[in-house]
Amino acid sequence: MSRYHIVVCGKVQCVGFRYTANYLASKMNLTGWVKNMDNGNVSIELQGSSINPNTFIKDLEKANRFIKVDNLYYEKINLLDLEKSFEIKY
Repeated sequence: MSRYHIVVCGKVQCVGFRYTANYLASKMNLTGWVKNMDNGNVSIELQGSSINPNTFIKDLEKANRFIKVDNLYYEKINLLDLEKSFEIKY
């Protein structure tokens, strides 16, 4: 089990990014959250078994043709044991 904090840069706001992330994470049995940042990027925390942040973001781009990722930054962070779902934060 792993947990990552991911920051995604590019055309990632006003294109359905958060809803697509929510759909894919739920489909893949991942927990965490996704949130728009004030600077135009999107922040994600993603937790699950054998997850790869690069693969998850590539799957997002495939699932929604309006998403265009220019840069991706991520780091492994501590697990949250009680988290049960993936949510969109506002």
